[in-house]
Amino acid sequence: METIYLTYPLTEDVIARSARKQVIAIGQFDGLHLGHASVIKSAVRVAAEQGLPSGVMTFHPHPKEVMKKGDYEGYLTPPAEKEKIIRDMGVDYLYIVEFNDSFSRVSPQNFVGGMLMPLEIHTAVVGFDFHFGYRGEGHAGMLRELSDYKLDVTIVPPFLIEGDKVSSSNIRLDLQEGNVKQVRRLLGRPYSLSGIVMHGEKRGRTIGFPTANLKMGEHFVLPRKGVYAVRVGHEDQVLHGVMNVGVKPTFHEDETVPSIEIHLLDFSGDLYGKPLTVELIGFIREERKFGSIEQLVAQITNDAETAKQILSSAE
Repeated sequence: METIYLTYPLTEDVIARSARKQVIAIGQFDGLHLGHASVIKSAVRVAAEQGLPSGVMTFHPHPKEVMKKGDYEGYLTPPAEKEKIIRDMGVDYLYIVEFNDSFSRVSPQNFVGGMLMPLEIHTAVVGFDFHFGYRGEGHAGMLRELSDYKLDVTIVPPFLIEGDKVSSSNIRLDLQEGNVKQVRRLLGRPYSLSGIVMHGEKRGRTIGFPTANLKMGEHFVLPRKGVYAVRVGHEDQVLHGVMNVGVKPTFHEDETVPSIEIHLLDFSGDLYGKPLTVELIGFIREERKFGSIEQLVAQITNDAETAKQILSSAE
């Protein structure tokens, strides 16, 4: 898969390099959940039927981040992870369009005429609720009309699980509630975080449970504060562990910014400076303050045993 970065308006050299007859799925695709996957898979299928390459057009940064919407909490699937998942779906070209303040004001007419048509797109594949252009005034049904009927359009119906539409907003709500099993069901894979192990307070090693303090490289959506059973990707290993998301109230009174700490089960080694990918497998309990270090150690011991059971049954 070739990744191509686009900025509106397109320049002549970019058009010359990128224009080709193709079938392209268009959308933000934050989360790349099963609904998004159904749109992209439809584009890959239609492309194969027509003997054309397949593409995906997405936008970065997230429009809500650029427009400072108050309800924006971060990415479900940051660009690097999104790119990997799309590549694994058999897509030929990934177009990442820079979303900035100027682009947010582009009309639906100019988006079609100035972005889609110069790329010589044969077929656009979009979800039933796709909107585009200034204030989202364009909708899926307008694509063909605004292209003077030169653009074929395939509109993919909603992806339903037990009658409910799969959506990024529902996934965000489930993460806020710690319902990681439902999140996995909607994504079609475990929700994951990634980052670099940094030096922390080193308190864990003094109580027999050394932890890796994870500094995330992207603005991920954080799950509910609490303790989770996790699978951890480290180099070519898949490790099991217990993750705490929170402010460590047993040791801190006024801390408000959550940290992410992972205790790896049956592992010893130096992880400082190393990248980790953490998959959330099960929610164990909410974060709480303990009256003594002994109580905390006893609870962490129980958490580790619970995590082993959850992870064993998830294999």
